[in-house]
Amino acid sequence: MSLVSIVSLVILGLVGIGLYALLITRNLIKVVIGLQIMVKGAILAMVLAGRLTGQINLGQSLALTVVVADTIVAVIALAMAVQIRRHCGTLDLNDLATLRR
Repeated sequence: MSLVSIVSLVILGLVGIGLYALLITRNLIKVVIGLQIMVKGAILAMVLAGRLTGQINLGQSLALTVVVADTIVAVIALAMAVQIRRHCGTLDLNDLATLRR
């Protein structure tokens, strides 16, 4: 197996695991973790695409930009999850969907 096919399988695995976590779990923190896993697969795909096109610097700089933006999104989402847990007492998305304000 070549390096490209191995990395492609890893990318598909990461995106698949992240999608599975999004579809199956109802816990807000686990949903954030599933999104993080999917983004890691997308970052790896950007680096692979940059390597295949001969523009490895562009792929790496795009990946670094996504890492920074993804970290900000994760921190805000987890901070919101903590506040939701304090206020509502649960992180289950089904229970949160039935709340009326």
